Amino acid sequence: MSSQTRTLVVAILASFMAILDGSVVNLALVDIGRDLGGGLAEQQWIVSGYLLSLGALILVAGSIADRFGRERVMTAGLIGFGVTSLACGLAPTPLVLVLARVLQGVAGAFLVPSSLAMIVSAFSGPAQGRAIGTWTAWTSVAGLVSPLVGGVLVDALSWRAVFFVNLPPMVAALFVLRRIPVTRPDVRAELDLPSSVLTALGLGGLVFGLIELSGQGPRPGVLALIGAGLAGLVLFVLRQRRAEHPMMPLALFRVTNVAAGNAATVLIYGAMGLGFFALPLYLQSVLGLSAVVSGVVAMPPTLLLLLGSGRVGRLSGERGPRWLMAGGAALAACGYVLMGAVPQEHSLWAGVVPGVVVFGLGLTLIVAPLTSSVLAHLPPESSGIGSAINNAAARIAGLVTVAFAGLVMGGRVSFEGFRSAVWTTAGLLLAGAVVSALGVRNTTTARRPSAVEEDAAPREAPQGAGGRDSARER
Repeated sequence: MSSQTRTLVVAILASFMAILDGSVVNLALVDIGRDLGGGLAEQQWIVSGYLLSLGALILVAGSIADRFGRERVMTAGLIGFGVTSLACGLAPTPLVLVLARVLQGVAGAFLVPSSLAMIVSAFSGPAQGRAIGTWTAWTSVAGLVSPLVGGVLVDALSWRAVFFVNLPPMVAALFVLRRIPVTRPDVRAELDLPSSVLTALGLGGLVFGLIELSGQGPRPGVLALIGAGLAGLVLFVLRQRRAEHPMMPLALFRVTNVAAGNAATVLIYGAMGLGFFALPLYLQSVLGLSAVVSGVVAMPPTLLLLLGSGRVGRLSGERGPRWLMAGGAALAACGYVLMGAVPQEHSLWAGVVPGVVVFGLGLTLIVAPLTSSVLAHLPPESSGIGSAINNAAARIAGLVTVAFAGLVMGGRVSFEGFRSAVWTTAGLLLAGAVVSALGVRNTTTARRPSAVEEDAAPREAPQGAGGRDSARER
């Protein structure tokens, strides 16, 4: 096995593990509650704890990998993910499980960025494109199999098995990683640690306050937490304006499609976070389905995405992303409207199953165009940070809406709470459709190799600049 092949194997194993674990836990929440106790707030924290640390660190993870060496950071991430997965699986109380999930998110934040960085470093030219395509395909498989794998593990073994399943790929990845040459760290890579601290404190205060708001109501302490979280996020944005090496360069958002595409990302992925959190709880706690059946019900969107995303991506490149995004988000909203419009006695076959399929069709129209709308107008030197910002926006949006879930669902899992969650999800998706239709500029995907500020300047773009003279607009 060549060094390049080993690098690709490690990248696939690490990403597969992180993505699989981020999805399967939703199907284990009901069994975790039965075994360890706790209510909806604890279930929210089991999901939000992982997303919180993941979202707070994902932007700075790439810089850390460059500064200290990609292979070293990958090794630390794999060991950390394995140890925290073991701690999650052995957790005796909800509090221990939540703390272990937070630490698991810290480790997970270094796996996916380091994986892609290792591939880019090891491959070049056409081989790099093939390697990234292979990596993307396998990470997509992780999303596809995670509902079924999670359901089988929970029903056949225990909810603890959804965490223990990470250990074999972790050991395999470490074994292969030992035989990969270590690249020289880039000591010039800048780390914006104050921004990372502000992000963690801001998101932590906001999420903690929102979860407690549904249980305690608007008490002074709860409102103070939410206020402190919002203040931390405002200070983060202010620091980005002044920092010499900002973690999130605000100049990127002067590009129309970057601003509109990330706004649509927040709404659409926020909707998905809420919807995917509420659906398994409803299927198992209210309709009484097993974890396996619930996993099968949740599979169509990922399957449809795998089958259709390539064709939709080509269509987006030829026709532009605007109306695909707007139409896809509106269609996805119709799927959730269908889930909420059917009475409980007919909910599964007349509402949930067809609604999930309709949502999946809409999602297939969204994902590839959404990515291209954000990255198409960025120069190559900014594509990495642009992708990282968009990824972080998606994770943080899901984190915040899951924190809102208790408030939306009335603090308990019921048909009325589920209906409230799906209506809210549909509303967020419709808002995403409106932002896409009004804000996204419908151009082809040709990128210009020039400064972001030139593309964002309030004037007609010159020939070949990715503006009106060089890309089709509709």
